Amino acid sequence: MKKFWTLCAALLSVVSVASAQTTMSCCAKPAASSNATETFAMLASNEDFSGGHDSPLPFRYAGGGEMIEFKTTDGGTSKAFEIKSNIRSDKYLFVIHEWWGLNDYIKQEAARLAKELPGTNVIALDLYDGQVAASADEAGKLMQAVKTARAEAIIKGALLHAGPRAQVASIGWCFGGGWSLQTALLAGKQAAGAVVYYGMPEKDVAKLKTLNTDVLMIFAKQDKWINQEVVTEFEKNMKAAKKGLTVKTYDADHAFANPSNPKYSKAMAEDAHAASVAYLKKNLKLK
Repeated sequence: MKKFWTLCAALLSVVSVASAQTTMSCCAKPAASSNATETFAMLASNEDFSGGHDSPLPFRYAGGGEMIEFKTTDGGTSKAFEIKSNIRSDKYLFVIHEWWGLNDYIKQEAARLAKELPGTNVIALDLYDGQVAASADEAGKLMQAVKTARAEAIIKGALLHAGPRAQVASIGWCFGGGWSLQTALLAGKQAAGAVVYYGMPEKDVAKLKTLNTDVLMIFAKQDKWINQEVVTEFEKNMKAAKKGLTVKTYDADHAFANPSNPKYSKAMAEDAHAASVAYLKKNLKLK
């Protein structure tokens, strides 16, 4: 009997270790109740994922634009960085930050897009409610702390701020890539485009059927997390939903478009950026 209980204890130990390894694995299957953005947030527990993100280098944005505040649909408020069009326009681009938060790098990218998309109001949303990470550990905690209901309330509030006549496109990277697609879903008939840089796509075909726009996805072949399996499934789901999808593939790693990332590739990042701008100009019907 003693040997029996010893064997049971050993087996239990093996199962516990295997379970822990599965939880920490980049290939772990999320719970059935997890949505796309929550599934991506789980990656913050993976040391390989966190270790692949160097802390952003010090940088201070000194260009135009201003911080604004608007009401959210949960009864609160949210702040965002806005660069208004020089002419009156109902065309909007929502920019959604990486897992670092709305830092000065994102403000600079918003300014660059505003310059390249004349006639468009650019708003960089803040899904972290004012918090910005300085390390991968902080970023992981902030990303995992995001509540779906709160993030949706912020996006819906931004849509109300833009107005009922607004045409809204979105772009985001990593954490923000997944939320860029969710923004297009929340925008309904106002959605005019969605650029998803290596973000977790929506898997619910019923939801994808409600999209009012096609999608541009930027995919890195060496990405261990938003990998070929994820992209192939998204292609299948978008086809089932009868929605347009363009996937631009680069022989690069996750976050290759981020200048502060060690895997940054300037040539491929610039090519992806040019493709994104061309897509947004077309979808927003800009001259």
